[in-house]
Amino acid sequence: MLLSLDNRRVYFDLAGPQNAPTVCFTHSLNADGGMWVEQMVPLLAAGYRVLRLDMRGHGGSAPVDGDYTMDALAADVKGALDVLEIAKVHYVGLSIGGMIGQGFALANPDRLLSLTLCDTQPSTPPGSAGTWEERKATVRTKGLAALADGTMERWFTDEFKQVNPKRWREVRDTISGTTPQGSAGCMSAIQNFDYEARLPTIRIPTLVICGDEDAGTPPDRNKLIASKIPGGRYEGIAKARHLPNVERPDPFNRALMGFLAANR
Repeated sequence: MLLSLDNRRVYFDLAGPQNAPTVCFTHSLNADGGMWVEQMVPLLAAGYRVLRLDMRGHGGSAPVDGDYTMDALAADVKGALDVLEIAKVHYVGLSIGGMIGQGFALANPDRLLSLTLCDTQPSTPPGSAGTWEERKATVRTKGLAALADGTMERWFTDEFKQVNPKRWREVRDTISGTTPQGSAGCMSAIQNFDYEARLPTIRIPTLVICGDEDAGTPPDRNKLIASKIPGGRYEGIAKARHLPNVERPDPFNRALMGFLAANR
């Protein structure tokens, strides 16, 4: 489904009873709302309404010219909730989705029932500027297909490709299908944000989840987020890299569903 935000197309998927508490998902860089398929069945079975949003230039959402900021991406989430007339949500974001979630929580605490941040960072990763410049240059000249295999190696263990090749291919195809402008714009947002000092002001029930083998957004950085937010709790997912919700859905869903139930 599509909505119009500032005269541009934003793709969303909304399922579940209209009067149920809403869980709002935001995805990783170079992914889309389809990365949350493994969470849909338990959430709908538990009576939640589920909203999945595609970021600018990702999935079915139109790109925006220029560099993006994390605050602007967080404002996109608020804009979508306003158009859909959803007052409060349980927010779940992974990678850049978790970075956006921190910005959203800081700017719109009254719109949150709870906050789940997964495999993410509290600020621009130290020493990463050069790497992001190289990736932006690659996607602008060669497209996302040039980054797909390397991204999949960071996102999943070798075992996952053997155990679930169909799902592995689906995720890889989503990476390749991301628009260069949307990808590069979001990379710029990752290059220039810092919420770390403000995290102690967040007063929303918060769960932080991370794959134990995630090298890109490592457990220590996620534990830092949990330690900064009052009452924040950390859960590690064994034998998973950057997308534990896809690779290890059972332990991920147990952690998420238990947390949501406690804050319903």
